[in-house]
Amino acid sequence: MLRIVAGRGKGKNKDTLLTTDFTLEGIHFRRDWHPAESVGQRCLARGLSDMAAMGGEPLAAFLSLALPSDLPQSWVGRFARSLISLAERYGVTLAGGDTAESPNGILADIVVVGTAPRGKAVLRSGARPGDRIYVSGELGGSAAAVWELRKKPKLRLNPRQYQRHFFPEPRIELGRILREKGLASAMIDISDGLSTDLAHICEESGVGAEIDAEAIPRANVGKPAREVDLQFALHGGEDYELLFTASRGKRVPSRIAGVPIVQIGHVTRGRKIFLRNRAEVGYELQPRGWEHFRKW
Repeated sequence: MLRIVAGRGKGKNKDTLLTTDFTLEGIHFRRDWHPAESVGQRCLARGLSDMAAMGGEPLAAFLSLALPSDLPQSWVGRFARSLISLAERYGVTLAGGDTAESPNGILADIVVVGTAPRGKAVLRSGARPGDRIYVSGELGGSAAAVWELRKKPKLRLNPRQYQRHFFPEPRIELGRILREKGLASAMIDISDGLSTDLAHICEESGVGAEIDAEAIPRANVGKPAREVDLQFALHGGEDYELLFTASRGKRVPSRIAGVPIVQIGHVTRGRKIFLRNRAEVGYELQPRGWEHFRKW
């Protein structure tokens, strides 16, 4: 049982937050590419990242699994231990769920429940013209891993060299601080790619944006470490960093909760998004991030 208190006691000044995400074999992962531990962490990280993007405090998770009958029990155990380990790090209770047999591949549905002070959750709709646009961490590392795997399907990458892809950490503490200090006017996690997720903020807020290509922080991956291509940072998904806007009067530190924060542009009155290169030449940036139903 999960009791949600509303209208009285300690819960009277809180809103309940809910998010749900599928993790599907062949769409979000492949067993020959991703160890079970990676699949487990990625499964829960998706939901926790949505919570972080609202500045929420995650409380509980519900996991429903559909598994092929021939799936080794050892794979399920490693998956579960990884997911539970991430949950414990963020004080999240695995409160329930369901299991079923799948005729074709692994399907996992994660539901995360959390809270935020009443009316204080950060939405996608709060960006205003003149706001500055910021991003946490580095972008493109997850997409670079997928590109390497697609290029050489039998290749086994070292997860330590592609950490944001195999073992992403949701930015829960960062999101909470941005909400508590009133820094973020709008926020989203970068799950579908910078170009697509920024378009979501602009659409919800009724604004446009201008981005500086040189300012976008690009991940370093592989061995020897090398900076990823700009296209990965622009359109690659599953980085689970936070993209947010802040009014020009707010002072946003260059590091929050140990995570680097970089200003990459500003919000405009128009409805389009423009990308400016080193030569100050601008062109319209079309959303070209994650495409659902695209198989690996």
